[in-house]
Amino acid sequence: MHLVYPAVLAALLFCTGVYGVLARRNAILVLMSVELMLNAVNLNLVAFDVWLSRTAKDKLHSGQALTLFTIAIAAAEIGIGLAIVLAVYRARGTSDIDRLRDTAEGHEPDGPGGPGPGGPGDPSGADGPDSDGTEPPAAEKAEATA
Repeated sequence: MHLVYPAVLAALLFCTGVYGVLARRNAILVLMSVELMLNAVNLNLVAFDVWLSRTAKDKLHSGQALTLFTIAIAAAEIGIGLAIVLAVYRARGTSDIDRLRDTAEGHEPDGPGGPGPGGPGDPSGADGPDSDGTEPPAAEKAEATA
């Protein structure tokens, strides 16, 4: 078999994975796209290992050994990634990447320009003067927005 066939297939898989990472908004689909990219790398490693072992009469199979390490790392990555996605889903109720904000903020996003803590119409007054009309100190203001 020619080296071109697995190389073109790996390039297509990798491009599909890059598209999935850039275009998808669901965290699980992004993880699946990363796995596609890793599988494209694995395919290249094995294909070039077979091609180099034919030409150099070398039987080390280092590409296949690297592929096994990559598969092990990918399995650990997907396990940790899914655990993080499940924890975020339980805490926030969504796995949509666009709707997830910094988890240190204790509020749900209401959309662009909508009411929320620290935003316009915030009843706590964290971004304006106190109830007596005086401005809070800078340290309290920074603490309220953090």
